[in-house]
Amino acid sequence: MNTEKTTPVTAIVLGASGRGKLYGDYSLEHPDDLQITGIAELVELRRNIYGDKYHVPKENRVATWEELLSRPKFADAVIIATPDHLHYAPCMSALDLGYDILLEKPIAQTDEECRRLVAYAREKGKIVGLTHVLRYSPYFLMLKEMISSKAIGELVSIQHFEPIEHVHMCHSYVRGSWRDSEKSTPLVLAKSSHDLDILHWMIGKPCKKVVAFGELTHFKAENAPEDAPARCTDGCPAEATCPYSALKIYHRDRTWLYVFDLPEDQDKQGDVILENLQTGPYGKCVYHCQNNQPDHYMMLMEFEGGVTVNFSIEAFTSYGGRRTRIMGTRGDIVGDMEEFTHTDFATGLSKIYNANAEDALNYEGVGHGGGDAGMIRDWIEAIRRQDASLMSTPLDESLESHQIAFAAERSRKEGKVVTLPNP
Repeated sequence: MNTEKTTPVTAIVLGASGRGKLYGDYSLEHPDDLQITGIAELVELRRNIYGDKYHVPKENRVATWEELLSRPKFADAVIIATPDHLHYAPCMSALDLGYDILLEKPIAQTDEECRRLVAYAREKGKIVGLTHVLRYSPYFLMLKEMISSKAIGELVSIQHFEPIEHVHMCHSYVRGSWRDSEKSTPLVLAKSSHDLDILHWMIGKPCKKVVAFGELTHFKAENAPEDAPARCTDGCPAEATCPYSALKIYHRDRTWLYVFDLPEDQDKQGDVILENLQTGPYGKCVYHCQNNQPDHYMMLMEFEGGVTVNFSIEAFTSYGGRRTRIMGTRGDIVGDMEEFTHTDFATGLSKIYNANAEDALNYEGVGHGGGDAGMIRDWIEAIRRQDASLMSTPLDESLESHQIAFAAERSRKEGKVVTLPNP
């Protein structure tokens, strides 16, 4: 990476919650690299808190992305961290204005929109990075190197598993913003485009065929406890023992609170949390949420050259973090996103690798196995040099994972094997 003293890349953030906050916070840690000069955020409190935090001029703090992108270009780049259904339109508008872009995954809601956006970005010649951050995770970087160097011989098959974790599932995909696949995106894209991208990246060949299975089994009305009300705050007789109790998750355990705009005074936070649970989506009974995302999902894929992949997404686990098994003709690998064990068939010897050991300080507490910070650094440098090849996650390279996801959903709904088009 270029270490010469340079001016920071200036960026507008669309969506100042969750991922938008993460990217904005990078500017506080690395002010010589990134400066936030505009924010679009519907929630006024959040807009002002983050606006003050990033020292954004008052005139550049607005409610909607349309207002910011109706102005002449006033920054180098746009960071799009809006909900899934608001990725395509602002990205196309930002391209029209000549901005470079960091686009939160997924690219768009439909295969057609994804293709159109990728083609338009190519036509405009702008730097557009998608946030497939696992390509920057030391764990997956090491796995890719093991495969590429033939440490396991010829790659034959991969089993990959994403345990969502039961509270994460009910928070994000039952109560939360992704509960409706039609209004957001299907679970396999919303949650696991990262995984499909990393599988394609490690294998290095296109996916040819896919078949998928999955259903919404548990989080529906017929499984509600007897006499369960619409909200956990309304005196549910099963609340005290329910693993999905909103009172337990948010109020008693004080977890997953990033979705609430809380006062800094912790003594006042409890009342604000309760008010949110009494009026907002996160207080609803998980069996009465008008949700439709599957709570278990399995895919079988065949890649060019005959490499096969078994990938599953599961809600009902007590743990998160990805699990990987890689099989080759001369060895295999078993890993859990923190460390992996490589066994050589010829010698019978096994070696354990700690993926983060050599750079522990850089990855301590950093999201996606250390991938977030590396992705932002490369995106900034790509803008400075106007060279998309400096990123591991350029937009057109990320299209394959989305096409696999759309094919999987078609397979799941139509009950057939789907052949993907030639790239």
